[in-house]
Amino acid sequence: MTREFASVGVVGLGTMGAGIVEVFARNGIDVVAVEVTEAALERGRATLTGSTDRAVAKGKLAAADRDALLARVNWQVGLGALHSVDLVIEAVPEQLELKQRIFAELDRVCKPETVLATNTSSLSVTEISVATARPNQVIGIHFFNPAPVMKLVEIVRTVVTSAEVVADVEGLCARLGKVDVTISDRAGFIANALLFGYLNHAVSLVEARYASREDIDAAMKLGCGLPMGPLALMDLIGLDTAYEILDTMYRRGGRDRRHAPVPLIKQMVTAGLLGRKSGRGFYTYERPGSPVVVPDEQTPVSAESTLEARARSIAKVGVVGSGTMATGIIEVFAKAGYEVVSVTRGAEKSAKVFETVKTSLNKGVVRGRLGEADRDAALGRITWSATLEHLAEVDLVVEAVIEELSVKKALFASLDEICKPGVVLATTTSSLPVIDIAMATQRPADVVGLHFFNPAPVMSLVEIVQTIRTSAETTATAKAVCGELGKTGVVCGDRSGFIVNALLFPYLNDAVKMLEASYSTADDIDHAMKLGCGYPMGPFELLDVVGLDVSLAIQRELYLELREPGFAPAPLLEHLVTAGYLGRKTGRGFRDHTRR
Repeated sequence: MTREFASVGVVGLGTMGAGIVEVFARNGIDVVAVEVTEAALERGRATLTGSTDRAVAKGKLAAADRDALLARVNWQVGLGALHSVDLVIEAVPEQLELKQRIFAELDRVCKPETVLATNTSSLSVTEISVATARPNQVIGIHFFNPAPVMKLVEIVRTVVTSAEVVADVEGLCARLGKVDVTISDRAGFIANALLFGYLNHAVSLVEARYASREDIDAAMKLGCGLPMGPLALMDLIGLDTAYEILDTMYRRGGRDRRHAPVPLIKQMVTAGLLGRKSGRGFYTYERPGSPVVVPDEQTPVSAESTLEARARSIAKVGVVGSGTMATGIIEVFAKAGYEVVSVTRGAEKSAKVFETVKTSLNKGVVRGRLGEADRDAALGRITWSATLEHLAEVDLVVEAVIEELSVKKALFASLDEICKPGVVLATTTSSLPVIDIAMATQRPADVVGLHFFNPAPVMSLVEIVQTIRTSAETTATAKAVCGELGKTGVVCGDRSGFIVNALLFPYLNDAVKMLEASYSTADDIDHAMKLGCGYPMGPFELLDVVGLDVSLAIQRELYLELREPGFAPAPLLEHLVTAGYLGRKTGRGFRDHTRR
């Protein structure tokens, strides 16, 4: 039988602390809410009142339940008010000395059997616990913001936390309707250790002016289905908070450069650009604390007055290839009203591509997304061919053949001879250097990367990859075409991984390293990222879908180009690929899919 906590105390009533108070009070538990001053106490009370009033307005909480919830909270100034509670959770700023002082005082004030918990997201629970005479009763209970909404709680045990205390807290989380993952005391725990390496990497792309803030955020939202882009999320967290978490994880986590704060973060913190709370961070907000983004000097000006005004006219498009990506791209262009010339390596492949496109369009009709007349019109715009010479009069060629540099270079050399002057030549490569492909032609200024995401008819993101030889006019044309297709085109430089893969796969690799170190299980890591960060899939679910061999190849490319030690592929990933465990396609990857 686990112990049932009848009353709890919460120390620190900022956004997180007030949210934790709400979680307990919503679940019928009496709460003593403590701050250091009357003014801070009133701010905490206002935060809780505002949150519960919004819940009532949205129909998520009855007025009577709100009143009962608020009646369960006892607002007090000073730690002395916590003398009789069963559990205390500390939620003060991420400063070790401050937390140690509070825990030393709690140890003196609270009854001997009271469990003392910290909501720290990055500091050592062990170092906090040694400030007390009861380290075996100290534990980490890391809620995620906003605490009333987010389902995940990381329970962090130290080497001396008693098994009974861990079991009691696990039982409490179940009572609160939360999903808990129990882990040991390591820098960043699960979610932050994986999240902040990714966020830090995203900031490095901004610092290097590799892509705009808008394009980086759009790429990760549209390409990976994330609820927020990394830079908007940094603004929400607070750049000062992010810096402290990264710095702590860097110092405590073996000085992994993935967690060494990018200099730009410290510069912005020094300049007072802290994110939403200061009214300006990577974006500018209507006022401090507001979520409403307003234009600033970095906001892109209207398309008509910039590059798109110089775009070439595109009416006829050639698509070379017969795989899944090629068929999807053919469908996308045909539905958008473009004349399309599909070129494959023979009549048999052309017939297969035709059937695939036709089947996909028919599914659109059945699902009510496309009219029969529109389907027939789209099919009527496509010309089927087995010879490159039929691309002589197109305005744009999109290459979607096998990911082998020699094959692509030979194809582009042929296109250079066949196509008329001024044609934009685009490659859909997801990993190869676009400049190598461009230099196979005598017109590198006309070559650009157009990296569609699979399935192309569904995914709205296209990465527009410009080399150092790509002309502004070519980039403008690619951007305009994406707009005509109803896609979001994000512009980036010709670097391994572009935006999405460069940010996504090191995060996945970090997750594999965490599993390899036996820090947590694949299930708990997946739970942490889905429930704690709102990701649509956990890292191991995603790896099994993508394919471990594909993931390893991408990670190797990133490591070879950037030579960053933290990007070296995890040995466990390499071993699984060698063993033939490639994910869903082979029935076994990080999980056994044959039993499902």
